[in-house]
Amino acid sequence: MKRLAVFFPGIGYTVDKPLMHYSRRLAEKHGFEICLLPYSGFPKKVKGDKDKMQESYKLALKQAKEMLSDVDFEDYDDILFVGKSIGTIVAAKIASKSSVRDRIRFIYYTPLEETFSFPVQDAIVFTGSADPWVEAGHIPALCRESGIPCRVIPNANHSLETADPVQDILTLQKIMSLTEQYMAK
Repeated sequence: MKRLAVFFPGIGYTVDKPLMHYSRRLAEKHGFEICLLPYSGFPKKVKGDKDKMQESYKLALKQAKEMLSDVDFEDYDDILFVGKSIGTIVAAKIASKSSVRDRIRFIYYTPLEETFSFPVQDAIVFTGSADPWVEAGHIPALCRESGIPCRVIPNANHSLETADPVQDILTLQKIMSLTEQYMAK
């Protein structure tokens, strides 16, 4: 079986940050070919500015489409889109237009509400209860409506971190364990 994992990072949360780095290593361990989308060039101070957010989304989508233009998704039996923040919206949009969307599964780290405006069938979500980029409780509610498993990390911000670095390491271990279980299925 041929497998592909595509990584859609966030605005400041690049493919080298912990959630993306370790999930990439897990994907490699499970035989996925890796495709990283290191888009860039975002405006400054995006949080809370709808115009800058829309500009960032369009920029990331355009760059992702360009980077994926040579990928023939038809060649793969199992496709995994791993997204972080704005990358979850880009992943959902690209998948919604794909002829093989029934083969695409999603891992969403701190998705934004706009992600759920696209149909998602097979996904797992991780969000923080103190994420300043989304209204409290919205992501779990959207997941319930969509039938998507959602793990809420207590007191965690948009990077799924808290004020306690030791607790964050333990939390990262739990997140990666659940990520690996999802990848392996």
